[in-house]
Amino acid sequence: MNLLGSIKSFVKVVEAGSIAAGARSLGLSAAAVSQNIARLEAHLQVRLLARTTRSMALTPSGAEYYQRVRHIERDLALAQAAITALDSTPQGRLCIASSSAFGRHVLAPLIPAFSERYPQLSLELITTDRKVNHAQEGVDVSIRITPQLEDGLLARRVARVPFICCASPGYLASAGWPQTPEALKAHRCLVFRYPVDGRFLRWGFVRDGLRFDAEFGPLLISDDIDALAQMAANGGGITRLAEFVARPFLQRGELVRLFEGLQSGQAYAQTEPMDIYLCVADRFALTPKVRVFMDYVQEQLEGVWPSQ
Repeated sequence: MNLLGSIKSFVKVVEAGSIAAGARSLGLSAAAVSQNIARLEAHLQVRLLARTTRSMALTPSGAEYYQRVRHIERDLALAQAAITALDSTPQGRLCIASSSAFGRHVLAPLIPAFSERYPQLSLELITTDRKVNHAQEGVDVSIRITPQLEDGLLARRVARVPFICCASPGYLASAGWPQTPEALKAHRCLVFRYPVDGRFLRWGFVRDGLRFDAEFGPLLISDDIDALAQMAANGGGITRLAEFVARPFLQRGELVRLFEGLQSGQAYAQTEPMDIYLCVADRFALTPKVRVFMDYVQEQLEGVWPSQ
């Protein structure tokens, strides 16, 4: 039984003075309204209306019930308006999870301005390379790269960050300068290992529209991308870093780019970029506070690393 519909039929009939008039105000047939009231009476196990072929009157129980429910539709509308207003203002706790490097180098510098824009929000930033569970850890939105995406998450791509293969001038002076990605197998490579499942972060390249993974030479491995950057800057070998990690080392001359421009004897191979996604558990998680955060991050990143 549609209890609310039956109550609305009862209230409209009482206010209109007859079943026919109440039915017209509801846009229903008199028979349908009469059936709704009969179902309500059966549900309550009490007679609400004393009906004859010519008249209708409230019973004592009906009069009491009418006083209790006559504003139910208005009260429901007010309740909905109240929670809509509450939910439309970004406020309360907003928990953000991000990979360690992106959280440290990109997200952390952006958060203070966002906090000033929305002072009613209490922000928490989790920086980790482990797998994050939105429901169990109370995470509202997570920032992930392609290998970290999971079935069931809603993901919006907000940036495409270039990867840069690089090494220190000292290492290149002693080991030689590789001209193509294929030459990496003859060099010591500094590789990131995912702490969750032990996989290596592959070094993808694209040549003539075809994607391929570079083969590594001897390895130095870490689960911390900043540690790999420091190893490379100190002559440890060749590494591949997101642009936001590599930038200060390149500016100081501690690292230099590889595979820039045309490569001898082969078509140019471009490093595959890193796609950045903002993820939520489902569409119900797209609350106003999450939406304004996602829009803010995309707005800040779009001018630096367009998502297309």
